Amino acid sequence: MNQNAGNARTQPQPEAAPRQKSNLARQVLPPLAVLALTVLGWAVLAERSGLSSFILPSPADVVRAGWETRSQLVPALRTTMAETAVGLLVSILLGASIAAAIDLSPFLHRALYPLLVASQTVQILAIAPLLIIWFGFGMTSKVFIVVLICFFPLTLSMADGLASADPDLVALFRAMGARRGQIWRMIRLPAALPAFFSGLKIAVTYSVVGATIAEWVGGTQGLGLYMLRSKNALATDQVFVAILVTSAVSIGLFLLVYGIERLALPWYYTVQRSEQWDETGIF
Repeated sequence: MNQNAGNARTQPQPEAAPRQKSNLARQVLPPLAVLALTVLGWAVLAERSGLSSFILPSPADVVRAGWETRSQLVPALRTTMAETAVGLLVSILLGASIAAAIDLSPFLHRALYPLLVASQTVQILAIAPLLIIWFGFGMTSKVFIVVLICFFPLTLSMADGLASADPDLVALFRAMGARRGQIWRMIRLPAALPAFFSGLKIAVTYSVVGATIAEWVGGTQGLGLYMLRSKNALATDQVFVAILVTSAVSIGLFLLVYGIERLALPWYYTVQRSEQWDETGIF
């Protein structure tokens, strides 16, 4: 009897796979439907409005322009992705280090936290020309701008995550004789990882835009320069190509971070939380 009950518990439920497919469909189909309707509305507006393709190119014109300029677009995309990747890596290391220092030292928290907030009041477009002058037209200045844009959400989210550790659990570990480093590694750091990934998802969506802005201000290659040359040539369809490619890359990076988060934090995404989010259609 007990053996049969155990076998019943270990056997996969027949309705699990259809339920997962249904949940996946509820997550994927709505944005795809909205995207399809947007493209359709764009095509109808471009066709029926009477506007010239110079003002509003159709989706077909944009696809054609992207294919015709692929010899310029692919190297530009490669350059922007390299700047974005290096900038994100530096932002992660810098943001995690500053957040750890703020959490471990009350003095550094009082000294650095207001400066971090104040640093975000400086307009990137205002200081980008200075960074180009100081660091040149190479990758260094572009990476610096990406870091300035991305490190703040990473630092702030991880610092708040470290501070949100369960105080009762911390007190229990202290009563058991755990050292400060053990408490930080076993309690505070795992508690901060969900917030860290939330900040990282914000940072990756801004990173490509930051690299593009840097290339726009002063670059020798990249999507920003591609867009700038297209604007100067009055090639509106190519400007749309750059916009769509930048958006697609940002969305791809967001989904990549989301997938890494699901793999790195299986304990965070419990069955109950997943079912609740699937029902609401929210990540």
